[in-house]
Amino acid sequence: MSPKLSFFLLVFLFFHHELTEAQKKKETLLSEKVTQMMEWASKRAVIKMNGDKFRRFVKAPPRNYSVIIMFTALQPQRQCGVCRQADEEYQVLANSWRYSSAFTNKVFFASVDFDEGSDVFQMLNMNSAPTFLHFPSKGKPRRADTFELQVRGFAAEQLSRWVADRTDVQIRVIRPPNYAGPLLLGLLLAVIGGLAYLRRHNLEFLFNKNVWAFSALCFVLIMTSGQMWNHIRGPPYAHKNPSTGQVVRQERNAAITLGIVLLCEAATSELDIGKRKIMCVAGIALVMLFFSWLLSIFRAKYHGYPYSFLIG
Repeated sequence: MSPKLSFFLLVFLFFHHELTEAQKKKETLLSEKVTQMMEWASKRAVIKMNGDKFRRFVKAPPRNYSVIIMFTALQPQRQCGVCRQADEEYQVLANSWRYSSAFTNKVFFASVDFDEGSDVFQMLNMNSAPTFLHFPSKGKPRRADTFELQVRGFAAEQLSRWVADRTDVQIRVIRPPNYAGPLLLGLLLAVIGGLAYLRRHNLEFLFNKNVWAFSALCFVLIMTSGQMWNHIRGPPYAHKNPSTGQVVRQERNAAITLGIVLLCEAATSELDIGKRKIMCVAGIALVMLFFSWLLSIFRAKYHGYPYSFLIG
């Protein structure tokens, strides 16, 4: 064998050995990262991360798993009410995946709080919370890997559809049972039954139309409140102002109801004509203003909604 051929053979064997060693180290590092992530996921559905964990387990290669991260600000001094509501839905989704029979190491759920990982927010040029990002197993996040919170809302079911679209992992959302509704209903019936028993010899109040009207008004306000929406559909129907970050809730329904009540009173009351005119104008103004506000929120959350009134 010629000296030149021997030299090339030695060079080839050297580089082959180096590549083999590098591949073994890469596989060993990947195995350690997956093992660590699985250990954390076995203890809690949402893995809490700081800057060091984020750089090591999410940004740095190698990685053969996807990571869904919620960037939030849960500390009380941040006064982010919507962050807590979104976190509850995120926990529901993550727990549904953790306790699913299809659970694998293909995708993990994590969170980064601003006060624990402000360097991560700076690294990603992020200045709002909550935000959901998907970090794929290969490559960098694309535009579709950012969840459209303002358009879709943050219900666990909506997040599940987005995760399935980005990772091909189907997650069936399972919510824990809530017994607060039946308990409150039972308590209300018990109170009504007790009052009826105490006044069993004088039940004229049952035929009082004002009592029934007030009860109907309270029922309407309860059913249109954010809490009832939260109980039935998940997160309350709320709109976040992108400029101020303020969350506008459903108290406007009370104003619309009050306006309708004023209109009814203006039409049927026996007050003098001047007071009835004032009630009528106030009722019309409340209904028009706050109903227009409702339509503007629909247009903001559901792009393409065709109707508007007063407020564009």
